[in-house]
Amino acid sequence: MYRFNFQPVFDNLDMLAHGAWLTVQLSFSAMAIGLVVSVLGAVAKTSGIKPLRWIVDAYVEVIRNTPFLIQIFFIFFGLPALGISMSPNTAALVALVVNVGAYGTEIIRAGIESIPQGQIEAGRALALSPVQIFRHVVLKPALRNIYPSLTSQFIYLMLTSSVVSVISATDLAAAGADLNARTFASFEIYLVLTILYFLLALGFSTLFATLRRVFFNYPAGR
Repeated sequence: MYRFNFQPVFDNLDMLAHGAWLTVQLSFSAMAIGLVVSVLGAVAKTSGIKPLRWIVDAYVEVIRNTPFLIQIFFIFFGLPALGISMSPNTAALVALVVNVGAYGTEIIRAGIESIPQGQIEAGRALALSPVQIFRHVVLKPALRNIYPSLTSQFIYLMLTSSVVSVISATDLAAAGADLNARTFASFEIYLVLTILYFLLALGFSTLFATLRRVFFNYPAGR
């Protein structure tokens, strides 16, 4: 009979807590920067500038059709051949931003294209500037429409961040792997890691639900 021993976990809770905090920091940073990349990419894809659309299309297709593991290996191990070297945590952040930016671009692009043309024409009739039309008539309703899909992608990003441990980025998964190598309490450690990632995902879901009530609590026709 297997004898459970959670003592190594209890003795190293500070290490796991530090790894969880770095995972949260990495995820929030990637989400914030990735959202900016996604909006810019979506604007480029819906613009009439063909060369710009081709570049963004190529970026989206390459990222969406290659494994994230290969992408992070390319950034961390491949780019130094071109003289671009990064620390593990920086490479992890760049890889996450590049990845979520591609998926977010398509999500926001779909939201922008869901806005009826009549609303845009009404904005022009009210003498709104192109920036005002995009911000208030297009982007805000679009973000409301695609908010569930976008936040689901962000939560998936947080869970995907566990992969960055393969390049020694000091996240929660890396802390668990290091602790397992020292104590060999594999079942107990990875059970606790599973619970921690579940709690992180639950926390992100609660936060996003709260943000939705705060920022998108207005009638659909507004």
